[in-house]
Formats: sequence, C-alpha cells, structure tokens
Amino acid sequence: MTETTSGCTRDACPTPEQLCAARAQRFLDAAQLKQPDRIPLLLRLGHLVAELAGVTRQELYENPEKAQAALVSAALRFQPDSISGLAGSPGPSRVLGDRSTKWPGYGLGPDGSFQYAEQDFMKPEDYDDFIDDPSDWSVRTLLPRVFSELEGLSALPPLALAALGFFGLVGNLPTLAEPEVAKALEALAQAARLQVQVVAQDKIAVAKLAAVGFPVFPFPGPYVAAPFDFMSDTLRGMRGIFTDLRRCPDKLLAAEEKASRVLLRSTLLSTRALRAAGGKAYAHFPLHRGSDEFMSIAQFERFYWPQLKALFLRLIENDITPFVFYEGIWDKRLQYLTELPKGKTIGYFHNTDIFRAKEVLRDTMCIMGGMPVSLLLAGTETEVRERTKQVCKACGQGGGFIMASAVGELEGCKPELVQTWVDATREFGGY
Repeated sequence: MTETTSGCTRDACPTPEQLCAARAQRFLDAAQLKQPDRIPLLLRLGHLVAELAGVTRQELYENPEKAQAALVSAALRFQPDSISGLAGSPGPSRVLGDRSTKWPGYGLGPDGSFQYAEQDFMKPEDYDDFIDDPSDWSVRTLLPRVFSELEGLSALPPLALAALGFFGLVGNLPTLAEPEVAKALEALAQAARLQVQVVAQDKIAVAKLAAVGFPVFPFPGPYVAAPFDFMSDTLRGMRGIFTDLRRCPDKLLAAEEKASRVLLRSTLLSTRALRAAGGKAYAHFPLHRGSDEFMSIAQFERFYWPQLKALFLRLIENDITPFVFYEGIWDKRLQYLTELPKGKTIGYFHNTDIFRAKEVLRDTMCIMGGMPVSLLLAGTETEVRERTKQVCKACGQGGGFIMASAVGELEGCKPELVQTWVDATREFGGY
C-alpha cells in the first residue's frame, strides 16, 4: 500500500498547531501501513536531555519545570517529528521504600542511570497461592517484599473477606488501625499524591511541546507485559523463571494463564476512556525474555508465543493496537509475527536485523527502529549518514516505517551525530 497523505509537507506549515498535526499524521499513516509525505522520526533522548542541559539527572527529575524547558530546547534544536526525554519519577519509589528500582538520587549517584533491580520477589513455593488468588497474594505477600514501607500489609486479613460486605469490613476495621498497617496505608496515600503531581507535570510538558509544534508520540496507552515476562520480570527473575521451565512447567503455564486474564482486564480498564471517546488506544509491550538469546524455539512455542499471541488478539478484538518493543534479537522469530492480523500491531525492533524485519513483515505491521545507538555514540558523520540512507531506502519503501534509535535511551551519544541522523532522515526519507 502506497497511499500518500495530503496537507503540510516538509514542515512547511504556518502555525505550531498545523505543524504538530502534520507531524503526528506521519506516525498515524505509517502505523496503518500507509506512505506519509516522508518517514517520521521519533527522537527518544532519555538521559541525554540532562547532558544537553548541563545539569545532573537528579536535578531534572526533581525539577519538572527545568526538565520541560530542556526538552523543548532539544526539540527546537534537533527538529524531529516527535521527542521524549526522562520518564517517571523517583518520588513514589522513595516514599514507598522501593527495593526494585534505583534512580539518580535514590539508590544511585546524581548522574546514575535508572535501573530495575531484578530479584525473585516470588518464591517457588508461592505458585499455588498466586494461582489460587493473585490479588490476595500480591497485596499481602508481594508488596511487603518489594516495598519496605508496605511491610504492614502482610498483617491484613485475606482480601476475599471483603465479599462478606458489612460483616467482612467492619469486623476487620481494627486491623487497619494497627500501627504497621496504618503506616503502609499512609505511605500509599503519599505516593498517590506524588504520582498525581507527576501526571500533571507530564500534561504540562505535552502542552509546551505542542505550543512549539511537536506532538507527543501519538500512540497513547498503558504498559503491558507478555504473560511470561509478567512472571519473570517482577516476580521470579531471570534465574528463577528458567529454573521453573524445567522444575514446574505446568505451574508456570497455569500462572501465565492467570496473568493473561489480569493483563487483559487491566488493559481494557485503563483504555476504556480512550475507546469510549472514539480515540485510538494502544497497549505498549516491552518484551524481555522471548528473544533468540533467551530461550529455544521449543520453549518459545510452549511458554511464550501462544500466550502472547492470544493476548494480542483479545486486545485487537477490543480495538486496542499492541505497540511492541521486540527487545533483543528476534531474527529466528519473525515468521511467527506474520501470524498477527495485518496492520493491527506496531513492531519496534532492538537488535533484530531491521532489513530482514522489513522484508518479512512489510505486509503485516509497521516497523520501527533502524539506528544503532553505538553509531550515535562512537560513529562518524559519514557512517551515520550512510546507515540512515540504507535504512530509509530499504525499510521506508512503501511506507509503514518509523525511524528511531534501537533503544529509547541516548545517554552519552554525541549531539552532533544525533543532528546528523535527524538531518539525514529528512534528506533521504522523502517519498
């Protein structure tokens, strides 16, 4: 399909509003396997925003106004189609005593890089309790293990007692007044207030970017996990999950089934407002353990792909488009992705051969990626231009392609090489 959208081209728009709309439309056209006026480029700076602003990462996290100004400055400097900077905030983690994340100024030095400190917060003996009642197990067992300030939640009565209504609630109200439980509930309330502030600041950042002609990445929606990754990333950890593949495969499969239901229900709920308003909703999947490096094809076919594909299809049935980051290398798994409905998912590829991905998936999904971060770190302008030209020519053919770095973090990259890349995409990405 080679449809071309009319309207503002080459950024020749008289107002920021029109420019913002034209840039956003490029992404929407590409997502639908159409051919926009040129290849859209998403610039995901990450911690490079702080480097460009000449301040510590901790300072940007703690000063939203300064972070917003730095991002707007970077957008005007590089002129991409869309841009993003730092994500999240260490505030809730600090208040909750989070043992699973480390941030600049919280667990790290002022210029540290955000880290997820993977641990086996779920033990092998927890499988039965998780499968029986994941909500009760998560609140009364998992949260006290992950957050030091929520240890008091372990003193709560079984959550299923809420089904008794008045009798279940009133009879257990004294438990909520116990000091350790009250402390946990207050920590949750404080973290909630902080997160409300984070969301409000995010909305301000979006408005400031739009005021100068830059849209946020126009694929709104929550983060979702593959059922296998749900069990691995935050619960069993990599070592634990790959032990479970052999020691208790049936329990792992049962837990994945339970996780799938939780993920579907949560995603439908969090996108309900978007879908009710007639807007397009997306679900963002960062995939971690399903790549060529982590498991065999036999394991992939039993433990990873069937559950993930089924979740994709249920979301698509509900007008939600999976936006999937295929982390690692998926060269040996590309053929499986052709089983997905045409034009109903978006694939962001990390270290997969992007040219092969385009060849195999050109009629299945919009693909995104193409620029190795290593080139922006240590390459030359000639190398960056040549790579950009090759990617634009091969992957941009016929539309359905979004230019982006291989990962959404450009810390340490050379600003002049980033500019070369952006300029070359504009030069070679026209249709």
